This record gives sequence, C-alpha cells and structure tokens, in this order.
Amino acid sequence: MTAWGITDCGESRNQNQDAFHLEVLHENTRGMLAVCDGMGGANSGNVASLVAVNAFTGNLRSALGEDMEIGDLRNALLEAVKEANRQVYEKARSDMAYYGMGTTLVSAVATSDLAVVANVGDSRAYIIDDEGIERITRDHSVVEDLLYRGELSHEQAKSHPSKNLITRALGTENEVSPDIFSVDLRPGDFLLLCSDGLTNVLEDMEILYEVLHGGDPSSCCERLVAMSNERGGPDNITIILLSV
Repeated sequence: MTAWGITDCGESRNQNQDAFHLEVLHENTRGMLAVCDGMGGANSGNVASLVAVNAFTGNLRSALGEDMEIGDLRNALLEAVKEANRQVYEKARSDMAYYGMGTTLVSAVATSDLAVVANVGDSRAYIIDDEGIERITRDHSVVEDLLYRGELSHEQAKSHPSKNLITRALGTENEVSPDIFSVDLRPGDFLLLCSDGLTNVLEDMEILYEVLHGGDPSSCCERLVAMSNERGGPDNITIILLSV
C-alpha cells in the first residue's frame, strides 16, 4: 500500500484554504487519509481546514488497532468526525475573526481489502480500477440535491448559480452527521480523495485516464494539478491517491 498527496493554491486564489493528511500505518497495511476544504473568509477558511485535519487524524490514530472489524472502523471514523467538528465549532465561537468558518471533510481508512469512507460537504472520494471510476461519496450541496430529485441535468449542474453552495459542513453547527460508506478493495485498485478544485475542472473520465494511463502513479497527483491549472485553476486543489 502506497499513498501520495498534494495541495496547490491554484491559479486564481491568493491563499490555500485546503488541508490534507495521509499516513500509512501498521507496516504499510492500513492507510489513514483526510482532505478538508475550508470556508469562511480569508483569515479563517485555512484555520478551519487545518484544525479539522489535525483533530480528525489525532483522534482516529489513537482509536485504530491492528485487528478491527468494519463496524469498529465505522465507529472510529464517526467519533473522529465528531471531534473534528467540535474543535472547529469551538474555535469559531472563541474568536469573532473565525465566526462562521467551516470546512468540508472527506476521509478514509483503507486496508488491503476494504476502505471505509466518511464525508461531510462536497469534497469527494472515488474508487478507480480497470473497470472504470466510481464516486463513493455524495455531495452535500444544493446542486446535488437538485440532481438527486431529477430537477437538474448534469450539464445544467456545471453552471448552476448555486454550484458551490454546500448544505453540510464541519464547524458550522455543534453537531454534524457524516455519511459513511464501505467499499471492497482489490490489488491494483486506487482510492482517490480530492477537494472540488479538481472535480469542478476535470471530468471523471479524465481523472480515470490519468490515474491508469497517464504515467507513474507517484506523479499522478502533480499531473492532475497541472491539468487543472492549465484550465484556469479557479480554486485550491487537493488530491490524495492511494494504491492498494
């Protein structure tokens, strides 16, 4: 199991409000991954994402054991999300400079045959293999809700005025409910986590091609960032790629 990650300011922003963490534990048999995309103004979005990543990974690391069933992993992720939310929420209430800040979170614990994924907001997780690319998560956003109800087409969604309006985030309320998913993994599979700075610019099939056929996996994250920036880089871009 190997993982790579990168975060980039993009071409249009003065500050990077994304944060990420990746760690391979237990003799390269378990990956711990997290991507956050902060919001709340120039002085607080980056604070929210960093607080969330540190709180989440610190809590999860202490909870993970070598032999855990899927239910144990789900519970560990849930508690780590709750702790991250608590710390961002309390930080936002402690100083008016941080009032209203929040962050997305997409995270995963991966083993050689399983990934358990938790998300809040519109940062995403994908599984990529020889059969294609599949999004694991569902965005917590106005546009995603419209798509789900059949009130909007995918083409219309790309330019909808509420495209960046999310309906759930860490730190904006004292409690939050993440979505938690589990997917099977096989040797040769890839797990990709990213902020919307990537998915708002590149299509899923472009990401699939670059992961499987673009070159060495160790430089894939850099290639995807370069492609996004070549198309204007309108937002911060953060990517984690894990190879099973």
